[in-house]
Amino acid sequence: MAELRLPKNSRIGVGKRHTAPEDAKRSKAFRVYRWNPDSGENPQIDTYVLDLDDCGPMVLDALIKIKNEIDPTLTFRRSCREGICGSCAMNIDGTNTLACTKAIEEIEDDVAIYPLPHMSVVKDLVPDMTHFYAQYSSIKPWMQTQTPPPPDRERLQSKEDRAELDGLYECILCACCSTSCPSYWWNGDRYLGPAVLLQAYRWIADSRDEYTGERLDDLSDPFRLYRCHTIMNCTKTCPKGLNPAKAIATVKKMMVERR
Repeated sequence: MAELRLPKNSRIGVGKRHTAPEDAKRSKAFRVYRWNPDSGENPQIDTYVLDLDDCGPMVLDALIKIKNEIDPTLTFRRSCREGICGSCAMNIDGTNTLACTKAIEEIEDDVAIYPLPHMSVVKDLVPDMTHFYAQYSSIKPWMQTQTPPPPDRERLQSKEDRAELDGLYECILCACCSTSCPSYWWNGDRYLGPAVLLQAYRWIADSRDEYTGERLDDLSDPFRLYRCHTIMNCTKTCPKGLNPAKAIATVKKMMVERR
């Protein structure tokens, strides 16, 4: 499992253990990372043993059950429960994924749940996404044009041009790929990372956008794009089945072809 970015001079300790009901016939332990910055204490791992016969099938169902019935202080993000919003991205069983789409039955042993790795932790399972969103904003993720829009219709594109966006527009900015990338761990202050570069290519590939050259110029930097070493962690962990590594490679190819 990837290393967490812990508070300075801290170690993860063993926390509380909450047992399952005595009549539980099918129990499973969930080991959850806990840290409250206001407590002044080190992070710890609390264990919650749940009755799976009285719990929904997904890891997010277990977390909601823990918060509602056992420990209301547990903090995590969640919203859609449909794998669309990306809010519940976390490290589960050693892999970055979405808690709402990760089935409990897929995990044989205890379920280890941590926040996304190598991001500062706000509290418990909530990472600080401020820098990630700032990087996303830096690539200007909206259509840019020089020509005025048609007076009587929207800007159109062919079916073939529209198909070029498949595998790009589906990104939900959950940050699972970026936080699984060693290059992003080492150079996250300057390297944009797989998620943001995938989004950058989404607009470069859009036939309606007229700022392709400017977008490529913005990425022509030793760190913003070229810190990618094709490790492929990003593609392996993407919960939407996308291929950020391919998008990054395509941008690199476009850089060479325009010289």
